[in-house]
Amino acid sequence: MGVHQSEINGVKPLIEQRADPFIYRHTDGCYYFVASVPEYDRIEIRKASTIQGLSEAVPAVVWRKHETGMLSANIWAPELHFIDEKWYLYFAAAHTSETNEGLFDHRMYVLECGDANPLEGEWIEKGQVRTAWESFALDATTFEHNGDRYYVWAQKDPNIEGNSNLYISKMSNPWTLTGKQTMIAMPDLDWERIGFKVNEGAAFIRRGDRVFIAYSASATDFNYCMGLLEASADADLLDAASWDKSPVPVLTTDELLGMYGPGHNNFTVAEDGETALFVFHARTYKEIVGDPLYDPNRHTFVTELQWTEDGRPDFRASVAALPCHHGDTSL
Repeated sequence: MGVHQSEINGVKPLIEQRADPFIYRHTDGCYYFVASVPEYDRIEIRKASTIQGLSEAVPAVVWRKHETGMLSANIWAPELHFIDEKWYLYFAAAHTSETNEGLFDHRMYVLECGDANPLEGEWIEKGQVRTAWESFALDATTFEHNGDRYYVWAQKDPNIEGNSNLYISKMSNPWTLTGKQTMIAMPDLDWERIGFKVNEGAAFIRRGDRVFIAYSASATDFNYCMGLLEASADADLLDAASWDKSPVPVLTTDELLGMYGPGHNNFTVAEDGETALFVFHARTYKEIVGDPLYDPNRHTFVTELQWTEDGRPDFRASVAALPCHHGDTSL
C-alpha cells in the first residue's frame, strides 16, 4: 500500500500515513510526535525542534506489540504526556483483529519512562487502566485542570446501544482512576451515528473562562467528523450537566478542499509558546477499497487554531488557513 500523493488544496500533509496524531511541546522546547502507524504493531516517537522538523525526524520505536495476549493486536492512538517528571504513553490494544458484533476488544494501557529522553529511555508497562466495565475502550487523553488530573476516554457501555461514549474521571496517579466516572457525551445526534454510533478521540483545550473537548464521531471513512463539548472553567467537570454539546458538527468532509474524514485531533502550541495549533488527520480522497481502518492514507495535518468571535475554536477556519502555513518552519 503506497503513499497516496494527492494533496489538500495544494498543501501536503505534515506527515503522511500517520493517523490519530498527537504532538506535545516539552519544556526543553522540542516537539514530540506519536500516532497510529498503518501496521498497528508498534509505538514510535519523533522529536524535533520545530513542528516542520517532525516531518523529517527519524522515528524511534519505543515499544512493540506482544506476540500473544491482550497487547498483541491493533495498537491504536498513542498519546505522550509528561507528568510528575516522568513520561507516559497512553494507548489502546487488543488481543485479536477480529470483531464481536462489530466491536473490537480494545482496552487501555499505560507505559512509563523515567529517563529524560523518551526516545532512548526504558519504557515499563504499567498495565491496564481499569474502568467501570470490562468492555471496548480506547482513545484516552489526560489533562490537569484547577489542580486535579483528569482522564477522558471512549468506551462501550454494555447497556447502551452503539460503539462508544465519552467518559471522564479523576486520577489518583497516571495509571489509576479514582472516584466517579461520568458519561459526558454519547452519539445521540444523526451526524454521530453514520456507519457506527461513535464518540471517540477526545482532546482538551482551555481558553479564558471556558474549557472545550473536541471529539470525533461516526465511521472512519469520509463520514468521520468532529464535535465539540464545552463547559465553564469553574464548573464541576465530573457533572454531566456542566457540558454542552454542539448540535452540529464543527468539522466535516470538505469536497471542495479535497479533505475527507477529518478528525482525531489534538492541540499543541506554536514556537512562540502562546499560539494554539490544531493537529488532526484526514484523507485526501473519498473512495476507499475495503475496510477504512486498513487504508493507510490518513495523514497528519497541523494548522493554527482559529477562534470565533465568541471565543470558541473555529475548526473550519483553521483548516481553510492551511495553505498559509505550508512550508512555514515557524510551525
